[in-house]
Amino acid sequence: MKVIIAEKPSVARDIAAIVGASNRKDGYLEGNGYAVTWAFGHLIGLAMPQDYGITGFQAENLPILPAEFKLLPRQVKDGKEYKPDLGTMKQLKVIKELFNKCERIVVATDAGREGELIFRYIFDYLECSKPFDRLWISSLTDQAIRKGLENLRPGKEYDNLYASAKARSQADWVVGINASQALSVSAGYGVWSLGRVQTPTLAMICIRYLENKEFKPQTYFQVKLHTAKDVTQFATISTERYNTKQDADTILERIRSSESVSIVNVETKQGSQEPPLLYDLTTLQKEANSRHSFSADKTLSVAQSLYEAKLISYPRTGSRYISDDVFAEIPTLIGQLSGYTPFGSYAKTLSGASLNRRSVNDKKVTDHQALIITENMPGDISADQRIIYDMIAARMLEAFSGKCTKENTSVSLDASGVLFSVKGSVILIPGWRAVLNAPDEEKGEEDAPALPSLSNGDILPIHGTDLLEKQTKPRPLHTESSLLSSMETCGKDLTNEEEREAIKESGIGTPATRASIIETLFSREYIVREKKSLVPTNKGLVVYLAVQNKKIADVSMTGEWERALNSIEKGEMDADTFHRGIEVYAAQITTELLGTKIEGGGNQRETCPCPKCKNGQVVFYQKVAKCQNEACGLTVFRNKSGKDLTDGQLKDLLAKGKTGTIKGFKSKENKPFDAAIAFDAEYKTVFQFDNSKKRKKS
Repeated sequence: MKVIIAEKPSVARDIAAIVGASNRKDGYLEGNGYAVTWAFGHLIGLAMPQDYGITGFQAENLPILPAEFKLLPRQVKDGKEYKPDLGTMKQLKVIKELFNKCERIVVATDAGREGELIFRYIFDYLECSKPFDRLWISSLTDQAIRKGLENLRPGKEYDNLYASAKARSQADWVVGINASQALSVSAGYGVWSLGRVQTPTLAMICIRYLENKEFKPQTYFQVKLHTAKDVTQFATISTERYNTKQDADTILERIRSSESVSIVNVETKQGSQEPPLLYDLTTLQKEANSRHSFSADKTLSVAQSLYEAKLISYPRTGSRYISDDVFAEIPTLIGQLSGYTPFGSYAKTLSGASLNRRSVNDKKVTDHQALIITENMPGDISADQRIIYDMIAARMLEAFSGKCTKENTSVSLDASGVLFSVKGSVILIPGWRAVLNAPDEEKGEEDAPALPSLSNGDILPIHGTDLLEKQTKPRPLHTESSLLSSMETCGKDLTNEEEREAIKESGIGTPATRASIIETLFSREYIVREKKSLVPTNKGLVVYLAVQNKKIADVSMTGEWERALNSIEKGEMDADTFHRGIEVYAAQITTELLGTKIEGGGNQRETCPCPKCKNGQVVFYQKVAKCQNEACGLTVFRNKSGKDLTDGQLKDLLAKGKTGTIKGFKSKENKPFDAAIAFDAEYKTVFQFDNSKKRKKS
């Protein structure tokens, strides 16, 4: 018997249907000589310090550097302790029994660094020694699964991938545990979270925020001149900026005394613009954020659901290229879009046409190809899925379309010795831009929508002038789109597509992990969203200001670690050498952070004396109010029957033992009711109604 292990049940069911394992068992499917089972993501992870006999946060224990890392099943919090998750333990027992009975294992976890780690940690934890092969596919269509099963690869071919994944996992543990404990010890209160990638990412957000807020705008003036040739009117802007209004007014008067403006130079060039490369995950996340305000995490989640629905290729890809063999399938995929309403008419124009090969490069395809659609067309999918699917389909059409041809015109003008300029462009052949009628991003705000035919020496009338008062502007606050770009390029401001591609290997995080890193900063309450902008909280700024000059916040160093992990994956670097470097780094940051002082104490939260222990202070958090005295443990959840208690209501409850009557609670039957919240004798919250003494647990 062969055992196939997938990353999740839905994928296991798809594979089981292909191999004929239709007999449903508890935790697996069986039939035709196969048993197909599954994990639930990371079933096994690295043990925590307490599992090595290290409890509490104490400076003398740091740095914590395990000689050998222990693996443990996924745990859940039970009170103040962590205990093994019962669902995890049950599935591990199923997997162990199947591994023991089989002759060979087929690894069908996601084909990437994390997918490899999920299987190998299970394999190592169960002390399994059975031989295994790797199913490596880029989509979950029936055709892809069949082809992959016919071309299984020896598991040992992916040992370097596992070494890289394991090195990343252990590095994040060593840096995260030691940095967080060191800063918490140094602070003397609370638990402060730092991380190998998390903290440099926070630093990028805070640097941009402080730069933006501390920016002092400088006022300057320019003159706008209106003119025309034949029936075409257009405006030009003075090339010089004037620092004072007095200087600008002097120039304005000189121009107004003129009757005409002369054309000094006209330069017309015809140029072409290549289509964009196909999407990788990061580019998809950036554009989904810019166009549709999707968070990086939401885009990844939606793309993953489309992948599991067999509609797109593997989303966690860092490549924007496809190989020649995949390119051979592109005409068929474009042909099927001929019947897809949003792009049908355009797709028909590509039928039989010579396709652009810019996104085709065997040498630049990493573990996975760029994102493309599959041979399956979408049926009834959600609105969010439709948005992401249409983005990927449109980009595929754009990438294989012809160049956009434009005529660009630059004009210099002179009015009484004052120079003016204007630019205009006309699209001659839309090419790839016709897919979405995409606007020309290269056009400036003050470029003319259309220019007449102009020649050197033309004398044109002046139809009016305006004085423009402007201010210099700071770089805008980071959005998720701009932050993803900065993570990809280690903070370097690159706009050229080829330059970005060249530096990707030294970015911080990976396409698969950047969304979760950003979400971690939200969950730690280090950042918040203000419209599209990412803004640090007071707590986030406190952490950043404490570590800003420390190695833990060094973006370029984190980028070098990422480059090293890529080298391990390619077999160019030894994982032990990398780990020794991480241990030295951990010792350095621990020493630095133990000597750090935290000023400001994080977010200025409301507090109230604890009515239960009488000693501690109850701190008001976003979702709970909790006594800081761990021995007391008084916790009040804000949300009661669909309504969040305000800080004022929490203060009344803690100080008086009862709130006033609160309106708008909802019963289990969704019926509204009014009640006060009170403590019972054990400091559990209960509803108290005005019309009776009857109490009901809240």
